[in-house]
Amino acid sequence: MGRPIITAFDWVPDFARGQVRDLRVRWALEEVGQPYDVLYLSQGSQKAEPHRARQPFGQVPTYEDGDLTLFETGAIVLHIAERHGTLLPRDPAARARAIEWMFAALNTVEPPIMDHAFATLFEAGEPWSKPRLPSIEQRIHDRFGEVARRLGDREWLEDATFTAGDLMMISVLRIMEEDGFLAPHPNLAAYVARGTARPAFARALADQLAGFTGSPPPEFAEWLKQQGETA
Repeated sequence: MGRPIITAFDWVPDFARGQVRDLRVRWALEEVGQPYDVLYLSQGSQKAEPHRARQPFGQVPTYEDGDLTLFETGAIVLHIAERHGTLLPRDPAARARAIEWMFAALNTVEPPIMDHAFATLFEAGEPWSKPRLPSIEQRIHDRFGEVARRLGDREWLEDATFTAGDLMMISVLRIMEEDGFLAPHPNLAAYVARGTARPAFARALADQLAGFTGSPPPEFAEWLKQQGETA
């Protein structure tokens, strides 16, 4: 049996290191004990062939295993969990709840976080960004509070069992770890700390960071200059 191949960037700005979504796939593979290979892409090449054949939106990661090629981290992590028989409980109801939390992380909790990234970074200089920021931040606080209430004093979302739902939810929550959004919710902060203390996460993170051996594209210097002018 061959090793699956994932795609990842060979360079990203410092603020994105440890956050690019291939980390979620690496974490899942580490949790199930599946070795994998990485095809590294330089910035810009993800928008062209042959990567467009793997990922129609020109993003990373992708996952290739034999005749199967997948994109979208949720689909990839779910496939890994199903194929290896771990990260999803055997009980049908508990399994359904774990998958539910995967969708919740990606479809309910993460969207306002991405809005925050656009308002404070990628589109920070646009006239609409600053006025939108208070409402974006409130939505993040609301979502984090709702997750915190449901988690309560449990170790994981499915009580004592770490699932793909936790993997995806922790991956999303930790995006805002350094921005103070976890501080009002000690149980969420502890939850994220438990997840990122798992050996599989540590291995995945180390491997992602070790892969950043490339160089920035020529246009990055100009983008950085613009960011300084709008800061």
